[in-house]
Amino acid sequence: MRKDIFTIGFMLFALFFGAGNLIYPPVLGMEAGTAYWPAITGFILTGVGLPILAVTAISFVKNDARELADRVHPLFGLLFTSTVYLAIGAFFGIPRAATVGYEMSVHPFTEGASNTPLIIFTVVFFSLVYLVSLNPSRMVDRIGQYLTPILLIAIVGLSIGALLLFDNPAASPKGDYGSTPLFTGFLEGYLTMDAIAALAFGIIVVNAFKDRGYDSPKQLVSATLKAGIVAGIGLILVYSVLGWIGSKMALHGSFTNGGNILSHAADMIFGSFGTLLLGVIVALACFTTSVGLVVASGQFFVKVTPLSYKWIISIVTLASFLIANQGLETIISISVPVLTFIYPIAIVLILLTFMDKLFGGRRGVYRGAILLTAIISLYDGLTAFGLELDQVGRILQLLPFFSIGLGWLLPAVIGGLAGFFLSGKEESTPDRFAR
Repeated sequence: MRKDIFTIGFMLFALFFGAGNLIYPPVLGMEAGTAYWPAITGFILTGVGLPILAVTAISFVKNDARELADRVHPLFGLLFTSTVYLAIGAFFGIPRAATVGYEMSVHPFTEGASNTPLIIFTVVFFSLVYLVSLNPSRMVDRIGQYLTPILLIAIVGLSIGALLLFDNPAASPKGDYGSTPLFTGFLEGYLTMDAIAALAFGIIVVNAFKDRGYDSPKQLVSATLKAGIVAGIGLILVYSVLGWIGSKMALHGSFTNGGNILSHAADMIFGSFGTLLLGVIVALACFTTSVGLVVASGQFFVKVTPLSYKWIISIVTLASFLIANQGLETIISISVPVLTFIYPIAIVLILLTFMDKLFGGRRGVYRGAILLTAIISLYDGLTAFGLELDQVGRILQLLPFFSIGLGWLLPAVIGGLAGFFLSGKEESTPDRFAR
């Protein structure tokens, strides 16, 4: 049993450890400065803790995240799960992976040039992604199995070099990191997208345990949670190291994104060859990640649309190409409002799954909690997008924790309680352990 947990735990780590996740901890470290440790703690809560809970939540259902979201309403299940796949796929996840590959492999050697290198890189990148996604084979899985440990070795080398060469003190924290570093890091953890990715990919872990003979529901939940903890320990170590490197790079210049920070750190430690080698490793990791996301998107949308798999991956690849050419900073700036809206809903859905027995699985609890959460998180998303909603904001500022981005907490509780008392037992969802 222990071997299975470690084997699947390492597989889960590889699923979560997309190259795009490299870019956020260094930025957090650079901006948090002397407040780095409380900031990275908040980041780990949402960037590691939530994905582990999300994967475990999927072990409570028979199929996938849609079945989990269907507890609110089948239409909500379809819309929410589709939004999840669009977010981790064509809208943000795939374009982000491609631009991170570019930022760390080509951009360090073409700084100051026009957008032409990015266009050339993405044409080649997405042409290969599309061709491999047409007939996905174990080749990509095998490449991924080798790339993850190589990438980890590169990060270890980078951290050792930073430890030996970067002895400058951390800078003063910037912005909200100065006043609320823990909660600012908590919100930054949304950007990894791992919690919503876990809702989409958790079934892979569950099926892996089922294939090994884990038939008992309670045994399955326990094993999934333990595998998640194994993956989580690896992610905590990686995020902490990358964030620490970012905190040491603050006095070495101004940087536009996390890829920029890591490339300059690699150049300072290993020289141009080290920068190139790290860039190639990251670009290949981004490639395998992108193929996996294109295939996953194709397999999901084939079930819910009349389009063929070939048409879907064609649309996904083309959309990803167009968005990727807007640049990494633009992708990040657009993703923030969307993730600010989605994440609280995902958090509440995950937590309700664990509390399902406490309220007898009543649909009203799910509906009330999700509805009020969505109203508050929609406001947060719109304001993050730049819309001025001053009158609404003045009312919502009365909510506890609103100033730190957690104004949805009390409405979620109130909505859940209202749903419990207004709904009857006949509206309960099926037993979560019914198989």
